[in-house]
Amino acid sequence: MLCVVSGVSFGLAALFAKEAFAAGMPVTTLLAARFALAALAFWLIVTWRRPARPSARTIGVCVGLGAAGYALQSACYFGALTRLNASVVAQLLYVYPALVLMIGLARRTERVSRTKFMALGCSAVGLVLLLNAGGAGPMPTTGVLLALGAAVTYALYITAAGTLPKDLDVYLLSAIVCTAAASSVTAFGLTTGALRAPAQPTAWLWLAGLAFVPTVVAVSTFLAGMRLVGGSVAAILSCVEPVVTAASAWLVYGERLGSVQILGALAVLAAVAVLQADGLASRAGRLWPTCWRGSEAASPMTAIGQPVEVGVQPDS
Repeated sequence: MLCVVSGVSFGLAALFAKEAFAAGMPVTTLLAARFALAALAFWLIVTWRRPARPSARTIGVCVGLGAAGYALQSACYFGALTRLNASVVAQLLYVYPALVLMIGLARRTERVSRTKFMALGCSAVGLVLLLNAGGAGPMPTTGVLLALGAAVTYALYITAAGTLPKDLDVYLLSAIVCTAAASSVTAFGLTTGALRAPAQPTAWLWLAGLAFVPTVVAVSTFLAGMRLVGGSVAAILSCVEPVVTAASAWLVYGERLGSVQILGALAVLAAVAVLQADGLASRAGRLWPTCWRGSEAASPMTAIGQPVEVGVQPDS
């Protein structure tokens, strides 16, 4: 149940973000403030938990993951939300497990199997079907590239995070990553002049919700649930995230996937389930925080952290 709560929380990231955008919140301001608020919350948790201090090298890797990986992944994800329907963005992001597998096969850290190639086939077919907008006309190329860029960046992020020590406290990891991401996005915003206040005060309320629900609550409930059911089951239950994103987008904005796109979404989710069932949850699972999917992946959003077995999950 806790893992489902986590997936639902991550899935609401797109809703909070779109409402903030509608109230005049620039993407750069949204990301910088979200990362800063999430970092504050995670540092409070770290102060209470008092975990062991990691090595300087580990801290450096975490800073790099946040300043470059997580920040870029989130920028792509939320940038895509300004150009595409939230349901489409969420489904396109979920091709990242197949990308993680492809990276593993290229690096020879994964063994070739029929099941894995079947999952890659499902993901490829699903991607083609998702990009079929039916009679609605072609989808904006920039939006599609941003959504796929979020998936690619997330896959690289997960691969790099897999090198971190398995005993690294995930809340400390999340705190460092969010702090580094907030710093890099803020520096970018100040340099380019993109860091501006929103047009309407209500945007700050949606921002606070984005930092709290799809980040702090989502991460905490996922970690607690994973300890009860294990990483593989937790990762599979997390597949409720894109479903929640699509459902909330339909209820609030009237956004709908076409029949062909629904088949594509099912194919992508089937690929994720196959990969998790094949024992890849530790590498293709969601990372923390999804200040990201982004997480968010959540996600991640939509995303920070390490592989599922270590206890973490960007955006969606």
